[in-house]
Amino acid sequence: MTVVFCADPLAPTRTDPHFAAQARAVRDGSGVIALLDHDALLAGDVAAAVRRIPRDLGEVWYRGWMIPADRYAELADALAGRGVSLRVSAAAYRAAHELPGWYAALAQVTPDSVWTPWQPSEPPTLEQVEKLVAPLGGGPAIVKDYVKSRKHEWAQACFIPDLADAAQAHRVVARMVELQEESLQGGIVVRRFERFAQQDGRTVESRVWWVHGEPVLTGPHPDTPELSGEPDLTPIAPLVAAFGHPFVTTDVALRDDGAWRVVELGDGQVSDLPTSVDPSAVLDHLT
Repeated sequence: MTVVFCADPLAPTRTDPHFAAQARAVRDGSGVIALLDHDALLAGDVAAAVRRIPRDLGEVWYRGWMIPADRYAELADALAGRGVSLRVSAAAYRAAHELPGWYAALAQVTPDSVWTPWQPSEPPTLEQVEKLVAPLGGGPAIVKDYVKSRKHEWAQACFIPDLADAAQAHRVVARMVELQEESLQGGIVVRRFERFAQQDGRTVESRVWWVHGEPVLTGPHPDTPELSGEPDLTPIAPLVAAFGHPFVTTDVALRDDGAWRVVELGDGQVSDLPTSVDPSAVLDHLT
């Protein structure tokens, strides 16, 4: 197994400290690691980003910081020119990384959602927001881009108390777009708000790691490493398997009515693994 990790920005010949334990686990398992300059990739200098990745490595996994889908495609092309192929294709990465790519496959077990492509820093009009949210009707919702929300600005840029209040919905959506600035990815997503079980005022979530459609680890969410439920994956597992992606995570939470719901699906290569978890529990499955 060969894994490309992000290099330490301050010492580019070694692994970024955030992923150092994972790199050690790969080496301990007789795997090979290579280093990517993540900053150079995000800046658009793909040649510099891959210069430390040896040629003709064959198939590789990536484990590192998030990469916008367009940049990931550029990385895949650059590596292909060096005789290196990513185990997760650019199309598969986008499908898992951005909500529109995976929503249909998991619609039965995730909140109702609508979305529209959007340009960063372009303010939406009231009429545009009304048209977007109309299929959801009234009630509470959250807004995000195709990848991330601004949950830490919950009241002003994430939570919409009632979609029937068009002016308020517009304010929250517009504020999210404004705060995301140039980092807005893909477009605008509005999801129906569902009430989940709480502990100490926080949602109890678990992160499930799937390799080739099989759950290999269920553990805490990185944002709440001290909280974790015991999810029933019975309704979720066949949908993830049918999605067909080689390596994904699902963040799942228990709704008030007792149903386990998928809050988010993500590409496993860029999903964070809590430091409390032995990385070999996941990495040993990436053969």
